[in-house]
Amino acid sequence: MTNLERYNQLFVRDLRIKEEALTGLKYRGISSWDSLGHMDLIADLEEVFDIHISTADVMDFSSYEKGKEIMKKYGVNI
Repeated sequence: MTNLERYNQLFVRDLRIKEEALTGLKYRGISSWDSLGHMDLIADLEEVFDIHISTADVMDFSSYEKGKEIMKKYGVNI
């Protein structure tokens, strides 16, 4: 499984959405991506990719696309 597939899978599972809905997805753009959903997603990203995302980056993780940029900072190319 590629990094992109794992990344997408976490969004789909944690936010309970279809993969087709990922493009353009923004934090608080759907009801399941609230503050609790956000922290669940961050925790799962950290576990799956074996990284620790800084508090500043957690707060900056504002969309599906922005998340890809942030993950690159931690050596995860998506």
